[in-house]
Amino acid sequence: MLQVKVKKLHLDAKLPKKSFPTDSGADLYSLIDYLLMPNQVALIDTGIAIELPEGHEAQIRSRSGLAAKSKIHVLNSPGTIDQTFTGNIKVILHNDSESDFKISKGDRIAQMVIMPVPPVEYVEVQELSSTDRGAGGFGSTGVK
Repeated sequence: MLQVKVKKLHLDAKLPKKSFPTDSGADLYSLIDYLLMPNQVALIDTGIAIELPEGHEAQIRSRSGLAAKSKIHVLNSPGTIDQTFTGNIKVILHNDSESDFKISKGDRIAQMVIMPVPPVEYVEVQELSSTDRGAGGFGSTGVK
């Protein structure tokens, strides 16, 4: 089992927690009370730091319930925490609704998924392999 070390940076911080053992994401919790106004973006402190195993990243994603019910989402979803970052984790939340949204200390505000990151080498070439899609961009598949 992969282990991620978590350090509480504040006494009231909560460790990430999965609702079910088979969940891919663990909930992240707000350390603060905050009123997120309509169309506002805010950094919400979790009060934790993590140490990731070599070859892994943490992705910060929106919680589906918050997004669907309240239009609250992680602005840069998925946000990336690189393996060597061991600082305070803050979540960039955006209120895409027309109503104020109250965040209370201890509320679940996002989820964190740990993912492997393979070593990659970028190699310059003169030609790329041919594919069915080729350079077709948005809408090029004909699916509407």
